[in-house]
Amino acid sequence: MASFGMVMPELPGYLAELGRPDLIGWIVGLFTVGAFFSRFLSGRIADHAGRRPVMLFGTWVTVIAGVCYIGVGWVHAASFPSWSGSLPIAVWCFLLLRLLHGMSTGFRPTGTTAFLTDITPLNRRGEALGYLGVAGNAGMAGGPALGSWLTVEYGFDAMFMGSTVLGIIALILTYRLPESLPGSRKVQWKDMNVFRGPVLDWSSWPSSVALLPVAFAFGTFLTITPDFVDSLGYVYKGSFNSIIVASSIAMRFVAGKASDKYGRVPLLVIGGLLLAVGMMGLAYADSKFSATIAGLIYGASVGINMPTIFAWTADLAKPGKIALAIGTMLMALELGIGFGAVSSGYRFSGNLEAIPRLYGFCAVLGVVSSVFLWIFRKKWA
Repeated sequence: MASFGMVMPELPGYLAELGRPDLIGWIVGLFTVGAFFSRFLSGRIADHAGRRPVMLFGTWVTVIAGVCYIGVGWVHAASFPSWSGSLPIAVWCFLLLRLLHGMSTGFRPTGTTAFLTDITPLNRRGEALGYLGVAGNAGMAGGPALGSWLTVEYGFDAMFMGSTVLGIIALILTYRLPESLPGSRKVQWKDMNVFRGPVLDWSSWPSSVALLPVAFAFGTFLTITPDFVDSLGYVYKGSFNSIIVASSIAMRFVAGKASDKYGRVPLLVIGGLLLAVGMMGLAYADSKFSATIAGLIYGASVGINMPTIFAWTADLAKPGKIALAIGTMLMALELGIGFGAVSSGYRFSGNLEAIPRLYGFCAVLGVVSSVFLWIFRKKWA
């Protein structure tokens, strides 16, 4: 997660160096497209062949992507001509790489979450997934800060190399994990035939729907926040992401246990309201202090929503289909992030005056989500 997270705040600036800052929305959008289509395979493979191959493949993609970003810079420096007078070749390579890099999150979280549910007692599932979120968010907190420091002090190539090194460390640690799926086997070609057998588990549709506004807000946040915090005077743009993630980590220590005790839906109602307050706060923030307060509230909403939705999905899954259910739910995550990123990037297009409206729309979605869940709370209790 640190390897993935450290590049995110700096990619808008990298794309600007390639000469196409207007394509900012596609930085996140294409990544989520790659992740979305990967999930048609990752859940099937994890449930049939094992959790470990899925985790390893996703981590290998992370390692290779870090090196390829450096290669994109070399292509740009070589000043190859554009194809048919359209985008420069370096920009094409960058966009293709973002699409392929998305496969890392299409595979790794699916395998990891299924692995954890295999080894965790049912009555502590929310707590365990909360701790998994703490680990992931710790990476997402430290990664952006490290990435911004490396970029400012040493340049983009140093940041991408740092991402690669972190991916290698994750790969080494993953190879040491045992397989948790009983009766696991080698991956077979039939596992990758999406026309044979189910590729989705519709039992997870309630948690998937609940995830959409959370994901849309996150996609919007990832896309416009680097320019927003830059306008407030942040030199290391990744440090603001670290504030958000630190708040999320703190909340995850209690949210997982709370969802086990009080239920998934009541926690998600609270999470949606905090999402609305945090996003509205960002919409009106005009200083580092006010942005920080709003960011802390938004981070708390993420800390509540994500582990609770993961645990709810595992609760809803059919026997033997946990990975498939998680993959289905994560497709909703990619759809929400992708639409949030592309739509906000299109409406933003470098115009700082559009930022309050974009954050405000996410706040409205948070309120709608909470109302919807409250109405149907007894049905899904």
